[in-house]
Amino acid sequence: MFQTPMDTDPLASSVEPSNLPPNADSAPLALPLPTTVAEVRRESPFREVFVGPDGMYAGTRWLIYLAMGGIVLLIEATMMHYVHPHAGGPLWWGMVTESSMLLAAILPGFLMARIEGRRFGDFGLPARGAFGRNFWVGTLWGIASLTALMLVLRVSGAFTFGSLDLHGGRIVKFALYYAVLFLLTGFFEEFLLRGYSQWVLTRGMNFWPAAALLSISFGAIHGGNPGEAKTGLVAAGLIGFFFCLTLRRTGDLWWAVGFHMAWDWGESYLYSVPDSGAMLPGHLLNSSFHGPVWLTGGSVGPEGSYLVFAVIAALWFVFDRVYPQVKYEV
Repeated sequence: MFQTPMDTDPLASSVEPSNLPPNADSAPLALPLPTTVAEVRRESPFREVFVGPDGMYAGTRWLIYLAMGGIVLLIEATMMHYVHPHAGGPLWWGMVTESSMLLAAILPGFLMARIEGRRFGDFGLPARGAFGRNFWVGTLWGIASLTALMLVLRVSGAFTFGSLDLHGGRIVKFALYYAVLFLLTGFFEEFLLRGYSQWVLTRGMNFWPAAALLSISFGAIHGGNPGEAKTGLVAAGLIGFFFCLTLRRTGDLWWAVGFHMAWDWGESYLYSVPDSGAMLPGHLLNSSFHGPVWLTGGSVGPEGSYLVFAVIAALWFVFDRVYPQVKYEV
């Protein structure tokens, strides 16, 4: 009797001939592999916009940070409306408002530190440098650079100091109030735009492109101030870019926070002039401007004067030589 030879291929008994490809004799058998959930997710175009092979993109993490800050700010605004439903209010309410904005910038920073597996201090405000040398040196640079600008305006006849507007204990009271208020402002604006934002965007596009983007944003934010002008917006953007240099060379934000506080304090309280278009009550002097807007800054204040660009250039030149070493690390 004719007998079929024994098939020595172990796969032949488990695969039906109808399922074999036409070139089964020459090509190895390709069995379908199971599709995992991760593979399905990677195939989503929406997911690929926000997540790469190494995890979430830097821009995605920045958007998460901003979204959390917006949520915190919305909750705070709702609560503050119930406490004080009318616009304006007493002077101390400005401190409450500034504190709420600072919390909206800082709290998401702590949450992102947990997500990133980092220390909060890595984002520019290390506890070891709190109110240390960098802060006080930055404070001295801030008040000295503003004083130089105001003296030039005085010599040119565009500014007069006037007489005292405060007397007795009110001098100390308002000096301390505005020091604390602008310290909060310095913390808020520096951490929002040069803290976590600078850190995470540096990972995605390197330091200086991120600095340029955030400095433009810094200038644009000031556009909402009453009395602001284009010259003041450009100046704000450039001083923000200078603060990025101070971050890169000192390694943290303490120098910039000190400078920021001192400059705002000097404008609003000490020299009693408009600060980014706002003239605040409780200032020290009855000072006044005289002359063309391009020189005095007009309603913007010294930040709107064309001379402020010379001050910023001088700051950049001197700082670059006093602090030549790059210390900022990501």
